[in-house]
Amino acid sequence: MSYKILSINPGSTSTKVAFYVGKKLVFSESITHSDEELRRYDEILDQLPFRKKAVDEVLQTYREELSGLDLIMSRGGLLPYVQSGAYLITKEMTDAIRNGYASPHASNLGALIAEEIAATFKIPAYIYDAVTSDEFSIIATITGLPEIRRESMCHVLNIKATAHKLAKKYNKNFKKLKLIVAHLGGGISIGVLENGKIIDAIRDDAGPFSPERSGMIPLLYIIDMCYSGEYTKTQMIKLIRGMGGLKAYLGTSDAQKIEEMILEGNEKAKILYTAQAYQIAKGIGELAPVVNGKVDYIILTGGMAHSAMMTEMIKKRVEFIAPVELFPGENEMEALTMGGLRILRKEEEPKMYKLLDQKTMDETNPHLAMLNKLGLTRESDGI
Repeated sequence: MSYKILSINPGSTSTKVAFYVGKKLVFSESITHSDEELRRYDEILDQLPFRKKAVDEVLQTYREELSGLDLIMSRGGLLPYVQSGAYLITKEMTDAIRNGYASPHASNLGALIAEEIAATFKIPAYIYDAVTSDEFSIIATITGLPEIRRESMCHVLNIKATAHKLAKKYNKNFKKLKLIVAHLGGGISIGVLENGKIIDAIRDDAGPFSPERSGMIPLLYIIDMCYSGEYTKTQMIKLIRGMGGLKAYLGTSDAQKIEEMILEGNEKAKILYTAQAYQIAKGIGELAPVVNGKVDYIILTGGMAHSAMMTEMIKKRVEFIAPVELFPGENEMEALTMGGLRILRKEEEPKMYKLLDQKTMDETNPHLAMLNKLGLTRESDGI
């Protein structure tokens, strides 16, 4: 049976919409949101009507093709304590996003947009491989403060989808490969996979700076800024996610424009672009010891992987670790759709999202239970 699936993927500067009949792509649209448009909104959740209207305009163009739609799939956001795979979009999930339980990120809007469209078509909607899907090993969760636990937060959907593509390319068993995958987009995250799971990762605020994210900055400097009285919490978050990185230095996060600046002889742009590649390579090297240096392949993916200038600079620094493979762009729309097909074919059982209180989370999360048992958390403060 040729199921009809609509997939939605909000990113930091775009919203992507794709429609598949079975595995066949019927249409795919990427709606770019300019800096001027996004600056009108103080909070990411305020962008919902603006982004929903943009999606509706695309759907109106293809309204005949959408007749008989079976399912809507959406990129998952930064919901707390989720696993990889599919979750039915429910009121409990969308309330958690609206009430601030999900860390601010454009991907959170996916479930909200999908919920509204699904209600119109009277069909179910799901998120898949949410950004916060957690498969970390217990030692990967430890930090230098008992009050804080490292949690998985990376481009799970594209990292896993790209890893599957590489395994298929070389006719390898996906679960037997040890891979480092760097997603190079508006935000950058790097994951290391073993046994088909992302067992550790460098998130967008803890590694290389990106076109619009600050990346990891020494904490004492951040503490000074937070207590200077010059910035609100909202302003600090925007500096880290949205107004940092190359945009903070050059006024643009458009890699193509930055490369044009370099070719025109802009030394500042050249140094910054080289520094970004340098930091990405350092991040890849940081994850190699997680699998004892036995890395089968390093994958560069995401929008910036289209850039030969960027990928060559990274490759020169990391190819001593393992062969470097390029999978430019994002495989997220296809990955969402394939997840939807597995649900419709009863090959995968979707989960139900539950917003857990801290006590229940501690009791049900095996990592937290073990950390508490070992006295590695401060229960009075939580994690």
